Amino acid sequence: MESLEAGFWALGLRVAGVDEAGRGAWAGPIVVGAVILPPGRYPFKDSKLLTPKAREALAEEVRRVALAHALGLAEVEEVDRLGVYRATLLAAKRALSALALPPEALVTDYLPLSTPLPLLAPPRADRESPSVAAASILAKVHRDRLMAELDRLYPGYGFAQHKGYGTPEHQEALLALGPSPVHRRRFNPVRASLRFPQGP
Repeated sequence: MESLEAGFWALGLRVAGVDEAGRGAWAGPIVVGAVILPPGRYPFKDSKLLTPKAREALAEEVRRVALAHALGLAEVEEVDRLGVYRATLLAAKRALSALALPPEALVTDYLPLSTPLPLLAPPRADRESPSVAAASILAKVHRDRLMAELDRLYPGYGFAQHKGYGTPEHQEALLALGPSPVHRRRFNPVRASLRFPQGP
């Protein structure tokens, strides 16, 4: 099966794949990756289908073969102020602006960016586009490292394990400790934890 960007490549266009990590998490930033690959076939897959070790190895390969790659972040305050969707668009804009080469077409994972460039934005694009899969890998690897650092700064929440996503353990930590400075107050489970008395 042809990749989503194959038609753009056939026209000689530089294609940037764009994908995010952390959109649904209760804590931490949203990270968006943007990757321009030369035309070809690649082993990159949706980062959610890979083990952490495989993601790390493929992230190195992405950085090695890409014509350009960059990351854009939306911090917790921006997620709370703008909402998840608009914060994701902001992070995507930052990632694309940081690319060393300007893209001439875009493929995103169901993210309808406002752009004059040709754009494909189907759902599950990270499974049909190596450029989007590569962006997904870079975004996920970077965000996982950030969450491991936040785990050291704010121990007790388990950020290194669940990466800020909603798990029973994360819920229990929220109720016991209250939200940390890197929790998104916009999210209902975080907001609800503010109403409960915290333990000693």
